Order: sequence, then C-alpha cells, then structure tokens
Amino acid sequence: MNNTIVFIIDDEKSVRDSILYLMESVGLNATSFASAQEYLDQFDANIPGCVITDIRMPMMSGLDLQQKLSEKTIQPPIIMITGHGDVPMAVRAISQGAIDFIEKPFNNQKLLDIVYKALEADANFRGENVKLSEVREKYEYLSDKEKEVFQLVIEGYLNKQIAEKVFVTQSAVEARRSKIMEKMQADNLSDLMRMAMLMDMIQA
Repeated sequence: MNNTIVFIIDDEKSVRDSILYLMESVGLNATSFASAQEYLDQFDANIPGCVITDIRMPMMSGLDLQQKLSEKTIQPPIIMITGHGDVPMAVRAISQGAIDFIEKPFNNQKLLDIVYKALEADANFRGENVKLSEVREKYEYLSDKEKEVFQLVIEGYLNKQIAEKVFVTQSAVEARRSKIMEKMQADNLSDLMRMAMLMDMIQA
C-alpha cells in the first residue's frame, strides 16, 4: 500500500490533524484538506487510496462531495465521519456507495479497520483481481431488460424515473436492479459504476 493515499477532509483542523497523525502512525500515506472543494481541485482518479470526509461541512457537505465524485470520474471508497444525529444521513451515504461511516468521537482502531477495508476495496478494482473480460462476462449474463436498466442506473436515473422510461412499475425496476447487482456481483452503486467505467460505458 506504499503508493496509496488516505485523503482526509474536515473543516476542523483538530480533527484533520488527529486523523492524519493516526494514519501516519501506522505507516499510511495521508494528506488533509480543509474543504471538499480543496480536495476536488487536486483530484486525480489515477491515485489509489480512499477518502475520509466529514458528512457536515460548510459550502460542500460530504454527501455533496460524494455526488460530485460519482459524476466526474471513478469514485474512490468514501468513509463518512458523522456527528450525533447524522446517522440517517450516513445511511443515505452508504446507499449511494460510501463504504462505511464512523461516529464521533470515534475509536482509532475501528477507523483504521475501516480504512484498511476501503484501501483493499480500491486495490481490488485497480489491481489484477478485476479483469475487463470478467466484468464483460458478467454483463453478458444480464437480460436485455436488465441491461436497459443497468444503463439508466449508471446514467443517474432514480428508480421512479427508470420505471417511467421503460414503462414498468417501480417494484419491477427494483427487482431488476437487485438482479443486476447479484449477477454483476456488485456490493453497491460504486462497484457498478466502476464496472461500467471499465467497460467504457461512461466517460471519466
């Protein structure tokens, strides 16, 4: 993991410094940013790693950042830091592809465990473990109707919008979406987006 970087984004300097010290204490490369925009300004999809971001920040929240990354390019694994009462927001973040969340005040070992999980997930998609041929083979097992839904999902349409476009009920779309996730062996939307990018179905 020598070439990986843990990107820390929090508007509170004390939090940034604390996490930065924790990462460096176990030999991980890390860098911190005071805002989501500051991170986005230097974002490079070719750099392996993961993102730790506060869910509540001025100007651009962690959820906003997550959305921006999903629109722009391959999304690195994201870990959300949440304060008291932010759990519903964190659950929403998970449903949209975040790898996990951790509540303040957090346990250092728990955060490290999540970071290692995130870095492993990132490596799995960048390394030899994920082959284009394997992804294409899984994709070919999708039915024509599932492929249609797959395309609309990666274009960012919601289930309700997809239902209107393909003239089926929302529950039918949800069933197809579930089948797509199962056949593609995707854990979340981020996995699906990475696979779509690998197949050049969407551009960075």
